Order: sequence, then structure tokens, then C-alpha cells
Amino acid sequence: MTFEFSEKGNQQLKNIKIGLIDFISGSLGGIALVYVGQPLDTVKVKMQTFPTMYKGMMNCFLQTLKTDGIMRGLYAGTIPALVANVAENSVLFAAYGGCQKVISNILGIKKIEELTSMQNAWAGFFAAFFSSLTLCPTELIKCKLQAVREVQMETKSSVIGVRKEIGPWGLTRQILEQQGIKGLFTGLSSTIAREMPGYFFFFGGYEVTRELLTNPNESKDDIGWQKTMVAGAVGGSVLWLVIFPADVIKSRIQVKNLKTPALVVMKDIVRNEGISSLYNGLKPTLIRTVPATATLFVTYEYTKKFMLDFFENS
Repeated sequence: MTFEFSEKGNQQLKNIKIGLIDFISGSLGGIALVYVGQPLDTVKVKMQTFPTMYKGMMNCFLQTLKTDGIMRGLYAGTIPALVANVAENSVLFAAYGGCQKVISNILGIKKIEELTSMQNAWAGFFAAFFSSLTLCPTELIKCKLQAVREVQMETKSSVIGVRKEIGPWGLTRQILEQQGIKGLFTGLSSTIAREMPGYFFFFGGYEVTRELLTNPNESKDDIGWQKTMVAGAVGGSVLWLVIFPADVIKSRIQVKNLKTPALVVMKDIVRNEGISSLYNGLKPTLIRTVPATATLFVTYEYTKKFMLDFFENS
């Protein structure tokens, strides 16, 4: 009985340790992703929400740089973006590891490394539900800060030449005072609708690419950082190609504080602006995704590998 208990206890401790490693690795990956991709993410949000204000990606980028500069313009919303990505990716990768474990137990597979790419894709699908709950409030603040000037221009709420500055904490307090905690979850349904199918293709594309890049008699974990970056870039690109219309709808709902259901917002966009408006901002998103997602996965995989080796050898 003592032996069985100690074996069970050791397995539980091992699972907690692996979950913690996934959590930390995902957090560091999220930080790296933000600093690499934030400027083009800002351009994406502006183009999604105010499609008629800019002539294209470069026009939006240069106008933002000229009007607001680097830190207040292109890197607007960096703090909530960091919070959002650390929260999302730490929970996402921890939940992903947990969902992999659940799927392997249900299917009677001894090691999660033996899961197929399709099984990993489903693990990503279910993991995204949990990450959506942490992502929605922080991404709401990020998107609002990124488009604050455009909102003021549209509503004519600021005097010419005067900017009404507001930071992430002030904006959070304002939302809580005006709408309560419910206000921070504006766009939750569209976030979940975007995240769950998106991360099915995200992790599926990543794992399939890793398999294709693996040499005979080689493990997916040993393909090297260059191939890992390629796999991450493919996973990120597939994700955005699949979910972009849902992301446009989410950005509109969050930035403009719409109470309209997501499907109605989508119908209004298509009817009033054309179906192409559902892809406004796709170009900067794909350009941003390649280095950003590649950096995310390299940071995640190599941090995880380092920490696992450290704990095993200590």
C-alpha cells in the first residue's frame, strides 16, 4: 500500500511539475510574441475597426507613426497586450498539455508524444476554451487602447489638437464603473468562436509541419530551432487564415462596445461594406504572424526542454 501511494504521489507531483513548466514556457513565449509583433497588431486592429480611414497597411502604419509615434502609437496597448498574451499563452499551453493528457488517457495511449497531429489539434481546440476566458478582458483593453484616437475622431469626442490620454488601468476602471465586471467580457462569445476552431488549426498545422520536417529515425523534439520556427510560422498563418473574419467581428464589438450579436455584426459588415471587409488587416497580420509565432514556439519549446532537463538532472 505504501509503495502504491508513493507511486501515485510521485505521478501527481510529476503532472503538476509538467503543468507548471508548460505554464511558465507559455508565459515567456507570450512575452516574446508581443514585442516582435505588437506594431503590426496595432495596424491590424485599426484597419479592422476603421476600414475607411486608411488607404492600406503602409498608410495606416505611417500615419500612426507620424501622429502618435512609436510607444504611444505602434506600441499602444503593449502592457495589456503583454498581460493578454502571458495570460492566454500560459493558460493555453498548460491547458493544452492537460488536454493532451486527457485525450491520451481516454484513447489508452501511454505517452502524449505518441498522439497524432489530429489528436493534438483536438487538444488545442479544447484548451482554447480555457484561454479565451483569460484573454477576453485583457484583449478588450488592448484593442480599445490601440484604436483610441480613431474612436475619438469618429465620435468627435476630443477637441481639435487635444488628445484625451487614458492608460490601461484608467480604462479598466472606467469600464468597471460604467458597465461592471460584465463590461470586461464584451465580445466573449466571439472570442470563443474565434479561439476554439483557430487553435484546432494552430496546433494541428504546427504538429503536421513538425512531422513533415522530421527526418527518419528522428524525434519531432529534435528537429532544431530553425525547423521549429518554420512549423510555428505555418501554425500561426493557418490560424489567422481560418479565424480572421471572426477576429474582425470581435474587434468591432470590443472597440465600439457593440451589444449586437456577432452574427448580426457580420451580416451588417457584409451588407454595408462588402465581404472583403471581413479581411481588412489580413496582410499586416500574416506579415506579423510569421516572425511572432515562430518566436513563440521556439521560446516555448526550448524553455520547456531546458526546464525538463534541469529538473531531471537536479
